[in-house]
Amino acid sequence: MARATTDEKLGGLQKAAILLISLGPERSAGVFKHLKEEEIEELTLEIANTRSITPQTKEAVINEFYEVCLAQQYIAEGGISYAKELLENALGSDKAMEVIGKLTASLQVKPFEFVRKTEPSQLLNFIQDEHPQTIALILSYLSPAQAAQIISALSPDRQADVAKRIATMDRTSPDVIKEVEKVLESKLSSLVNQDYTIVGGVDSVVEILNTVDRGTEKHIMETLEIEEPELADEIRKKMFVFEDILLLDDRAIQRVLRDVDNNDLAIALKNANDQVQGAIFNNLSKRLAVMIKEDMEFMGPVRMKDVEEAQQKIVNIIRKLEDAGEIVISRGGGDEIVV
Repeated sequence: MARATTDEKLGGLQKAAILLISLGPERSAGVFKHLKEEEIEELTLEIANTRSITPQTKEAVINEFYEVCLAQQYIAEGGISYAKELLENALGSDKAMEVIGKLTASLQVKPFEFVRKTEPSQLLNFIQDEHPQTIALILSYLSPAQAAQIISALSPDRQADVAKRIATMDRTSPDVIKEVEKVLESKLSSLVNQDYTIVGGVDSVVEILNTVDRGTEKHIMETLEIEEPELADEIRKKMFVFEDILLLDDRAIQRVLRDVDNNDLAIALKNANDQVQGAIFNNLSKRLAVMIKEDMEFMGPVRMKDVEEAQQKIVNIIRKLEDAGEIVISRGGGDEIVV
């Protein structure tokens, strides 16, 4: 039996209207909840102007919708190359390319989709010998956790260079993105979104540095402070490390300590300087301060990794409370007035 095909004269709006008519009022109402007002108005008008639909057209529109949904699911599971392979098996080569072409045109699939499906340790083997600018571009499209794992594994002399390039990256030409993608996945070159894409920037590198281990973070920041002092200052203003607890007033420190586990606090303070220890102990009850000090003494030597993890837990609590507006971090600058 031949597969029903949609009339080439039908536009996207007409197909959407036919699909919603086919779904019925209840399911269509559920779809409308996810649309913008102008989209709802356009579809409602198109539905009102649709007089009759042949069974063949109805079947073809539903088939096309199903195929695009299938492609989107495959892309989410394993990237565009994976989707192409499965769709070719199911629909044939020409139809698979047609379906993916429609999907990428309408949804503007983000570049380097396949990269985000790759294990960071495997990806490192692909990119560690690339130019730092190429590495920076790729990391800008990854999640902070993925990028952090890769930048931590780079050689120390490359870490700060890549971080600097991410921070100073603004807009990247689609031609450049295509060229980089060809190196990693040549099959994607014809499917790249042609819009200029904003990637990187200070916020991007801050997210990465907030996720890497403290040793990597310290090395990158110290190098940037020498090579790019203004950039380092801009990055530092947006970051918060454990020692920056000194930027909090007593009331904020007391609020933070309410959410901190006593064992984590004792471990975190093992490597803290006298100022930080003093700021924290001064905001604990005398009884609790004595107990924490005793815990620190009795636990003996602690691995630096455990200290950094405990400090990071407290930093995460501070960031969470700041995001919720429960505390204010005084980052300096003289122009922030808190009333």
